[in-house]
Amino acid sequence: MDTHLETTPVIPTIDLEPAARQITGLLDGIDEQHLAGPTPCPDYTVRELLAHVVGLTTAFRDAARKDFGPTTDTAPDAALPVLPDGWREALPSLLDELVTAWRDPAARQGMTRAGGVDLPGEVAAVVALDELVIHGWDLARSTGQKYEADEASLLVSLAMLTPSETVPRSEHIFGPPVPVPDDAPLVDRAVAMSGRRPDWQPGD
Repeated sequence: MDTHLETTPVIPTIDLEPAARQITGLLDGIDEQHLAGPTPCPDYTVRELLAHVVGLTTAFRDAARKDFGPTTDTAPDAALPVLPDGWREALPSLLDELVTAWRDPAARQGMTRAGGVDLPGEVAAVVALDELVIHGWDLARSTGQKYEADEASLLVSLAMLTPSETVPRSEHIFGPPVPVPDDAPLVDRAVAMSGRRPDWQPGD
C-alpha cells in the first residue's frame, strides 16, 4: 500500500459482499495438500496467501470501524503472514464482518488507516474491494477452482489498478501490467493490470 492511493479516483456505491462471498465459496475446495503450493504472488504459498487474506480482512474491517491499532498500523510486508489455527471457520465470519462494517455510511466518512497508511474512507473501501477481487482470483487459480467475480466488483478493481496522469502506478505494490487484448474478458483485464498473467497455472 502507498500514499498514492489517497488520490485514487473513487467509484461510488460499491458493495464488498459479492467479492467476499466468492472467497468464502472457495474455502471448501482448499485441501491441506494445497497449502504448500505456489500462487500468482511469488512470495506466498497458498498457506501464506490465506494468512494474508485473513490479515487484510481484519485490517480493513477495523479501518471501516476506525478501530486503529496493530491491525491497521502494520504494513502488509512487515513480515511473512502466518495462517492462524481455525482459519477455515474464522475467515467466513471475518469476511461477513468486513462487509457489514463497510455498509455503515460512517465508514466512508473522513480519514482512516490501513497498512500503516492514512487515506480517505471512500478510497479505503475501493482498496479493500480490489484486495478481495484480486486475491480471490489468486486463491481460485492456485487451487484449481473457478472464479466468477461480479462485473461491478471487477470494474471497480480495474479502475483502481489502471494508472492515469494524476495517479501514477506504484510498482512497489503491483507488478508491471501484463499485455492482454482489448477484448479480453473483464476479469483477465483486471488481473493483468495487477501484474498477473491471466493464464497463470501452478507450476508456471
